[in-house]
Amino acid sequence: MSYTLTKHALENMRARRITLEWLERALAAPDWTEPDDVDPALEHRFAVIHEFGDRVLHVIVNPTAEPERVITAFFDRRLRGAR
Repeated sequence: MSYTLTKHALENMRARRITLEWLERALAAPDWTEPDDVDPALEHRFAVIHEFGDRVLHVIVNPTAEPERVITAFFDRRLRGAR
């Protein structure tokens, strides 16, 4: 899997204890995706992380960049255990 991380994404991952394994799971096989409401070039990918209390990892990515560019990643409090 080929992707790059913005500085913001890397800082968020460190601060929020998001592993590369979880990030890559959300990128490669998200539980669901949604388009961005503002920027059509962005996509929101969501993955339930069972080993982290069923919290939902929310990853915003630009899939049109080569390689894909991860803009940010965070655990979405609004979606705990969703779907």
